[in-house]
Order: sequence, then structure tokens, then C-alpha cells
Amino acid sequence: MCHHSPRGYGQWLDVRVFFCLALLTGIKLGGIAAKIQYSIQEELKSGTAVGNLARDLGLERGRLSDRNLRVVSGTKQDLFKVNPKDGVLLVNQRVDREEICARTVPCTTILKAVVENPLEMHQVIIEILDVNDNSPKFPEENYTLEVLESAIIGSRFQVEGAHDLDVASNSLQSYRLNHNQYFRLETEEFGEDGKVPFLILQRPLDREQTDQIWLLLTAIDGGKPPKSATVNITVIVSDVNDNSPVCDKQKYAVTIKENAVPGTFLLTVNASDSDEGMNGEIEYSLRSKPRGLSSDPFDLDSKTGKLTVKEGLDYEERQIYEIKVVAADKGAVSLSTHCNVVVRVEDVNDNPPEIEITSLSSRIPEDAPLGTVVALMGVTDLDSGVNGQVVCSVPAHLPFDLKPSPDGQSYSLVTKDYLDKETIHTYSITITAKDLGRPPLSSTMVVQVDVLDVNDNRPLFTESPYTFYVPENNKAGMSIFSVSATDADGGENAALTYSLDRKSPGSTVTSFLNINEINGTISALKSFDFERVKTFQFHVVASDSGSPSLSSNVTVNVFILDQNDNAPVILYPLSSNGSAEGVEEIPRNVNAGHLVTKVRAYDADIGYNGWLLFSLQEVTAHSLFTLDRYTGQIRTLRSFTETDEAEHKLLILVKDNGNVSLSATATVLVRLVEPKEAFAASDVKSSSRADEDNNVTFYLMITLASVSALFLISIIVLIAMQCSKSTDYTSKYLQETNYDGTLCHSIQYRSGDKRYMLVGPRMSIGSTIVPGSQANTLVLPDRRKTSEEVNVRPFPGSFPMEVVIMKGGNWTIVFTSSQAVLFASQWEDEDKGTESTVCGLSGFCCCALSIGLWPS
Repeated sequence: MCHHSPRGYGQWLDVRVFFCLALLTGIKLGGIAAKIQYSIQEELKSGTAVGNLARDLGLERGRLSDRNLRVVSGTKQDLFKVNPKDGVLLVNQRVDREEICARTVPCTTILKAVVENPLEMHQVIIEILDVNDNSPKFPEENYTLEVLESAIIGSRFQVEGAHDLDVASNSLQSYRLNHNQYFRLETEEFGEDGKVPFLILQRPLDREQTDQIWLLLTAIDGGKPPKSATVNITVIVSDVNDNSPVCDKQKYAVTIKENAVPGTFLLTVNASDSDEGMNGEIEYSLRSKPRGLSSDPFDLDSKTGKLTVKEGLDYEERQIYEIKVVAADKGAVSLSTHCNVVVRVEDVNDNPPEIEITSLSSRIPEDAPLGTVVALMGVTDLDSGVNGQVVCSVPAHLPFDLKPSPDGQSYSLVTKDYLDKETIHTYSITITAKDLGRPPLSSTMVVQVDVLDVNDNRPLFTESPYTFYVPENNKAGMSIFSVSATDADGGENAALTYSLDRKSPGSTVTSFLNINEINGTISALKSFDFERVKTFQFHVVASDSGSPSLSSNVTVNVFILDQNDNAPVILYPLSSNGSAEGVEEIPRNVNAGHLVTKVRAYDADIGYNGWLLFSLQEVTAHSLFTLDRYTGQIRTLRSFTETDEAEHKLLILVKDNGNVSLSATATVLVRLVEPKEAFAASDVKSSSRADEDNNVTFYLMITLASVSALFLISIIVLIAMQCSKSTDYTSKYLQETNYDGTLCHSIQYRSGDKRYMLVGPRMSIGSTIVPGSQANTLVLPDRRKTSEEVNVRPFPGSFPMEVVIMKGGNWTIVFTSSQAVLFASQWEDEDKGTESTVCGLSGFCCCALSIGLWPS
């Protein structure tokens, strides 16, 4: 124990401070770590410093405001307070030791010092030292004593003594009797009353000479300076009755339980008087009520001396009663004596424990570590012994536990398990305090603890992945679908915002999408075209507003539904000006069923929207020709006669099977010629084609040189792109988001002396029409045979184009409307086993057969 006596804080005070700090090594005792003891004198002025509590607790003065140092007392009066600036413990109001402790020595009061951040509680014991602030006091200012003249020398007469509220050396120490010839003074120690004065007769009395004697008795305490009190004693010398009652016991003692009901018998006080008659009859009375009580708890029968309980007793208020019973005779001059009775009250378990919350943290984050202090509480039981021993508990299923202090008078409520706001957001903790009495008494207190939310849950989408089907030709800017996510957290931690993941590979599709960050509604910034994009995929990110923010993403698969938005396109017949008109010459001598020609068409839509049907709208002679509804083949119904006209016009309607059917028409003029004229016309056409081939050779040389230069430039550009790894450059040329790495498809067909090639992008499996849109058609003139087909390899890219072919020698040059160059080598008949090839230069990819390159 450490001891020091401060004198300062502005005054010289007789203050003794005892400081005791118990160091707890490696063990956390529920937030109570120190016991401090101070000693002060009573009656100090308000504001007097008791001690520097902050310094004795080892607290930093600069952090006092954060630590919120304060003291809590268990009484209704706040006798002390803490200066929040410097942590000095001050007297708050008048401290009266006699009022607080009566005659209890030592007199102590217990405070609880509470500090926060972290939460701690320390015990402060203040011993209140007595000062001589009370003078001795007699019950009455004047006292009358009747003494028989027959009293013998040495007779003792007890006088009601004085009482001093002070204790120890400041209490009553001695009596002094004024000088007289009849009496001297003696004192005796008598229990709680301390020193009791007795007057001793030292010479015989003679009523005829002196009937009254006036004495002055002075009571003196031990203070410095001492204080005193006096009482005037009038001694009346009486005659006749010269025997006082005598108690049969010097001291009566009895033990009674504190729950004894009024009227309970205690004992009988018995006194005897050797006188006869009225002088020998005794009457009993209580001299005065016990000190400190507002009423007398006992009742005494004046005739029989039976002592009974008058009011309820309370062990916690008083444990021992010392009663003076006056036994007086009924003589003319009554004589009396005092019979001393001691009543001991036995404790019963009649007080339930009391729980006092001294500090409470009612809001705990759900990620609080194990052992976090939630509350500090004190437990008291006014009973004593086993009846006053208290055990506290909380329900076992709760994630909380109680940690007792070493003295068992305080508890810390701490967490014993991890909290989860999403499971339980608030706890009503019932704290039960039960004593060990028989039967035990208990009390409860409910502590409400709210669990604060922590952002520990990621958003969760209602579906994963999402799949949506969107019709093509949607209105740009309108919402097409929405996604939704939930977050198990609360408040800001559950406030979600949606965004598109534009950083993931292949996220160029998100450039024409927009998302409402509040409700997850997704809208398209452009209209979809099934013929260009059939399906695409992107990712949506949902982020909460917690700190730090948590997020999750989901894959969204979008399938474009085809609409009947493409009319059929006539591939043949096709005139030089682009109109769907053609002339077919057939000999007159053909038989019935002869194939005149075949109308070719395609529709960029799929399914029923791309299923084409052919029908004759107009025909000059219905009996001559028939049209196959599904293939578009025109055949003769019968042989021609001399009466049939030489020219016939057929108007063919081609329509699809969409809900709202779209159509196109083609016109075919059929001319009937003699067999010899038809053969001559064929020779003329072959000769004209040979002349055209000779004019192409010169242009072929120039074109090959240009193509070689472009090829070298393309290779350089391709290498630069690969080094930079820029996805934007690639996406610039690959606008088809559904491009699967394969080349285009081609369809070859013939009509008369012309051969046609349809070039377009590959369509998905299951499509009805394989070629793409935009009428990418090659018109291939044939030198020799009209039935010959050309095998054309598809070229990369999916750009629309029109193709013009120029031939010369063994080379054929192909020009497109987009200024890309296609070329083929060794254009010969397939009958000779030579494969004709077409290679394309489109954007960043080209090939040149002339130098032996061909993309795989």
C-alpha cells in the first residue's frame, strides 16, 4: 500500500491519502483493475480537493475528456465529484461523519470510478475522519435525584450520562463534579453508552439540616480544544422509603429474528424491593427510546415487566438494542433502579439483491471481438452472511457472459460469441441476481443491446445467369429488361447501385447499353438487327454503399428474336440496271416439262420469315408454262405450236411466310426461236467474251502490283496491332459481334450463259437461308460451258459489297464497290481438274496466291 499526504490544490488541509493499486498480470478482471483509498476529515468545505484521482489511476491529463472520468456513489447524495479538467476528486457537499456512519469506526464510503475508451471501473474508498464538532449533551438540562436520608455512606446513585456524537478521542472522556461535602463522582464503562456517572455518598444525610443539595456535573470530551456540557443536579433528601428495587439480573439478553411480528414476547424483567406496602410495589417503564430511532420498537408492561415487540424490526437498520428498564417503587418518595436489557436481532433473508448498472454500451457493432465489455454493474444485498452472498447469471443461449470482480460485488457483461445483425438485430438480456439464502431471493434487470450493422454481406442477384429474349427493331432508348439484387445488410450497407462491367474482355457490346443505377433497368441505345447480331453477353455489377463497398456481378445472356423485316431479294433474273428482269430464249421444238429457267431469291430472315413461296401473277398463256411453288423453276406444260406467239411475259411473285408477308416480283420474257438461230446466238456470245478477255491482261499486271503493296502494308499494320494489343482496333473492323472465326459462305448458281455467286456472312446453325443480306453477288461470265460452277473460297469479313470480274489470260481480277480487291489464279474449267479460287482483302486481312499465301 502506498501512502502520501497532499497539502495543496489551493489550501493547506490535513488530508491523508492512501493509494492501493492491484496489478493484475495477464488476467482481465471484467473492467475493474484498481482500488484507491483516501482519508479526509469531515466538515470540509465544498470544492476541497480530496486527491488527484486521474494521476493515481495513471490517466493522461490530455485524454480526460475522451476517457470521461466520473464517480458513482451508492447513496442518494453525491458527496464527491471529479473535476473533468484535471481529474481531481473534490468535495461536492457537506460531509458529516455522524450522519453517515453514526458511531461506526472506521467510517468509510465507497465510490466507483468509471472511465471509458476503454471502459474500466475502479473502487475508491474514502475514510471520513472524525473532528471534534459535537459537544457532549445531557438528555436534560436539569436532573432531580431523590435520596433517602437513611442512605448509607458509599451508596451509589446513577445519573443519566451525557452523549457525544463524536468518536474515539473526540468522544466523551470524563466527568467532573463541582466540589461539595456530600457526594463524590465515579464513572463506569457501560456498553454503548460509554462512561456512566455515579454519585457516591461520602457522608450521612440529614434532611432536617439539608433537604436539597445542588450539584453541577460537567461532561468533557477529548478534543483539542475540548468541549463540554453541564447538567444541574438537584438532590432531594427524602424520608421513610429507604430501599430501592433490585433487579434479579444485572443484564438481560434475548435474541429475536428480524421478521418477528408485533406482539412477540421477548422476556420478563423482574425486580424486587425489600420495603413493604406501597414502598415495595414496583412499576416498570422504559427510560428512553434507543438512540437514532424515531419510535420505540418495544413495548413494556408496567405491572408485569413483560417486554414485547411493538414494531417490525430490521436487521439491516440495527442489529443490537440496549434498553434501560426503570424499576421504581410506589413509595412516597419513589426509589428506582435501572435494569439493562440487550436485544439482539437475528438476520433473515428478507432483502432481494439489488442490481445497479454503472455503465452501459447499448450499441455494439456486429464485428465486436470476443470479450467486449457491454456493461458494468454493481450488486448489493442488505442481508448478511450467506443471505447476503449473491450470484449473477444471464441466459446461456445468449452470446453474452458475466465476469465477476475479485470482491464479488461487481460484474462485467461481456460478449462470449460473435454477433450477427442479420440473424438477431437486438438483444434483451435478462440479468438475474440470486442470493444464497434459504429460501433464496432474486431480482432481475433487463438490458437492451442493439447490434450495429457492419457491411459483411455482398449483394445477391435474384437470378444467375440472366437470360433475356429481345425482338429485333426495338425502339432505341427504351428499356428492354431489368436485373435485381438484394443485400442482407441494412441501411446504407444495403443501398445498391447497378453498373455495367465495361472492363471485362469482349465488353464492346456495353457501348450501346445503358443501365439505371438505382433500379437496374437496362435500355438499348440503338435498335438491334437480328441479321447482324443474334446474341451477345455482358456483365452487370451490383455494389452496396457500405465502407468498404462490396459488390458482385452477374452474367446476362441476350438473344435477339428475328422479325419479318427483310423482303425477299431477287437473285435471278437480274438485269444490268439492277431490275429483276430477264430474257430467256428457248427453241420451239422443246418438249413438255422443259426447264425454261429458275427464279432465284433469298430472304435474310430465318424460319417462316425466310421461307419463300413462288407464284405466277401474270402470264400471257396459262397453258404454256408452270411455276414450281417451292423451287421457282419455270417449265413448259406442252410443246409449242406454230400458232403460239414468239414472246411470252411472265410476272413472278416471291413472298415470305411472315405474319405480315413481304414480297418481291421478277419479270421473265420467254422468246421462242428456231433451233439454228439459238445455236448461232450462242457462238456470237462466246466470241464476244474472248475479245473482252484480251483487254484485261494489261490491267491484271497493274492490279497485282497494287495488291502486293497493299498486302505488305497490311502485314505491317497487323504486326503493329498485335504489339499494341488494342482491342479497339480489332473491333473497328469486326463489327459482327457474333463472328465465330470462320469465313463467309458462298452460293453459286447459273442461268443461261451467266454464272452468279452469292457471298455473305455465315449464319447460325438452324438458319433457313445460309447466305447473308445485302445481295453480295458475283456475276461470272463463262467462256465455254453454261453448266460450269466455280468453287469460291469464302473471304474474311462480313462487309456488304458488289463484285465485278475482269478476266484476261489465265488471271481473273475481281473489283468490289468498297474498293477492296479480290483476285483468282488459273481460271480454268473444272473439267481439267483446276480449282478456281477467290481470295479477299478486307480491312486488316488479305491473301495473295501470287506469293503463295492463303489464310487458314
